[in-house]
Amino acid sequence: MESSQAQQQQPAAAKPKAAPKKAEKKAPAEKKPAAEKKPAADKKPAAEKKPQPKKDSPDFPIPSFIQERANLYEELKKNAKPIEEKPIKVILKDGKVVEAIAGKTTPFDIAKSLSSTLANNAVVAKVDDKLFDLFRPLEQDGLLEILDFNTPEGKHTFWHSSAHLLGQALERRYEANLCIGPALNEGFYYDAATNDLVSDAHYQDIEKLVEDIVKQKQPFERLVVSKADALNLFKFNKYKIEIIGKIPDEDTVTLYRCGTFIDLCRGPHLPNTNRIKAFKVTKNSSAYWLGKAENDSLQRVYGISFPDGKLLKEWEEFQAEAARRDHRLIGKHQELFFFHPMSPGSCFFLPHGARIYNKLMELIRNEYRDRGFTEVITPNMFDVELWTTSGHWQNYQKNMFSFDVEGSKFALKPMNCPGHCLMFGHRPRSYRELPVRYADFGVLHRNEFSGALTGLTRVRRFQQDDAHIFCTSDTIEEEITNAFAFMEHIYGVFGYEFSLELSTRPEEFLGEIAVWNDAEKSLETCLNKFGRPWKLNPGDGAFYGPKIDIHIQDALKRSHQCATIQLDFQLPIRFDLEYTTEDKDGKTRRPVIIHRAILGSVERMFANLTEHFAGKWPFWLSPRQVIIATVSEKHLAFAEEVRKRLHVAGFFVDVDSSDKKLPKKIREAQLAQYNYILVVGAEEVANETINVRTRDNVVHGSMSVDALIHDLSELVKNHK
Repeated sequence: MESSQAQQQQPAAAKPKAAPKKAEKKAPAEKKPAAEKKPAADKKPAAEKKPQPKKDSPDFPIPSFIQERANLYEELKKNAKPIEEKPIKVILKDGKVVEAIAGKTTPFDIAKSLSSTLANNAVVAKVDDKLFDLFRPLEQDGLLEILDFNTPEGKHTFWHSSAHLLGQALERRYEANLCIGPALNEGFYYDAATNDLVSDAHYQDIEKLVEDIVKQKQPFERLVVSKADALNLFKFNKYKIEIIGKIPDEDTVTLYRCGTFIDLCRGPHLPNTNRIKAFKVTKNSSAYWLGKAENDSLQRVYGISFPDGKLLKEWEEFQAEAARRDHRLIGKHQELFFFHPMSPGSCFFLPHGARIYNKLMELIRNEYRDRGFTEVITPNMFDVELWTTSGHWQNYQKNMFSFDVEGSKFALKPMNCPGHCLMFGHRPRSYRELPVRYADFGVLHRNEFSGALTGLTRVRRFQQDDAHIFCTSDTIEEEITNAFAFMEHIYGVFGYEFSLELSTRPEEFLGEIAVWNDAEKSLETCLNKFGRPWKLNPGDGAFYGPKIDIHIQDALKRSHQCATIQLDFQLPIRFDLEYTTEDKDGKTRRPVIIHRAILGSVERMFANLTEHFAGKWPFWLSPRQVIIATVSEKHLAFAEEVRKRLHVAGFFVDVDSSDKKLPKKIREAQLAQYNYILVVGAEEVANETINVRTRDNVVHGSMSVDALIHDLSELVKNHK
């Protein structure tokens, strides 16, 4: 973790490879600081002493550096200045006022006075809208809210504290130098520098150590120290030293302790370790320190935890269902796509996968005609001068593929907007032309770390249903309202529920704050008029403008960010884009750009839909719509006639001409997820009909080919 002043370090997202199952070379010994030598306790003990436990035992001795750190902490603790005790007033969420004493009364005390159930379920407090330890004494008058595990803040705090238990176990099991251990959207992880590689054979050891920590009911403690004291406390750990080194000398550093474990951390945390009733190590992998490939390779251990064992069991059942729906497994089973080491992060879509991919783009293209969008085609690579003008080179260069061309630096495009700006600006524009709505399915490339590549959800080569709307300021609301309607229609086709977030100005941004404020206000107005609930996501906007992020919920209620609507006042300025107004003097103004995507990355949407439907594609999107199963080879000629008629009607249809028995043909077709199975035998040949059944074994019986074509056409028309 880290100090209260240091900017939050991003997780070391680049995982060079999954946790090795085979033996690998150990990290070079010189990378570990001298102070990290194994303690004397690891040496062979004297004969009269009790033998030390074996390395595969969960009862691992405490390394000497941990005891030394604990001793230093105790000395620092003696110098901590108590908060002056004085009467204060605490206002609860319901408006009730509670009398308390600053420096003495804690949020937990107040929760306990209100209800034992509230106190027992409490995870973290919120004081004046800032998260606050339950065990930390209040300091002044303020608003107090008690949060349990069922709140987003409660889950984050619970998993944050669980990461500390994991860190304590890793220090014991591996004598590890810990790095960073954040809470995630679900669960947590800790990165550690170890001489021994972590493997799944060690999970039981780690879990047993955590179980002991939980039983000990170790209280969490918070302590604020000087930078110099923090450097001394973590002198054995070069990674913590690097984090502390980024803090200004005059700033303080916040520490948290539970048991033998002490860490740099902003907090807040649980009252004690006994609140964690269920803990599981879920996986491990390799990672780079701070996510940079040139840095040390580390061991990353992931975990999940809950305040109730039943919740863990439910989670495990959920994971089993999610694994069954994994798009990578379904993609392989249904022969939809694959990846190859000759082009990492770039998908090979096989014929049946390409059918789905093209159907998704066709769905959007058909809507473009009715919604006033014009599709364009733009180059894949541009001179870096373009990216410098747009600001991408300064802000996004590390995620771009660049190379030299005849002495000039070029880069593959990671997004389409600068190219569309060139299109808009290549000739004079009039207000009569606006809005101009450019749509582009151009191929994009982003230089993702190899360790971050994950099936179709994180790739290097992809396409988007990208569009940029050049409009006047007074039509922003209308265009965004139309974008909402477009998005609502498409997500309705897939059966997705969705939620909305307004992401505002990040720390690194282009332009003037006043312009940003106007843009954010415009988006907020549009969200309020749309009428759906939304929440604020401060500081997560694009560097060129605020945005509305849309999160879809799949059949498992998992959230995925796909669509986005971004308001941009910056690129028109940077590219000097103008249009002539209706004023007689020929005055010009700058357009506003609205960046809009609904599917987002087609690859990512493909993955989401695969898992959403569990590979059971609706007929209109299915790559295997119909198969004709013959009773015997005598019926093949008629089966082929039926196939041709369905093919001409626009459907994907196959014939099973094998010599397998009919029940086996039907079963194999159902497993292959053909939507409809047409049985052809002597009776069907004689009557020129087919016998229709579905993959779910619903038998529709005999019907004519024309009637079937009509019914199937209706399914396609209505996206069923």
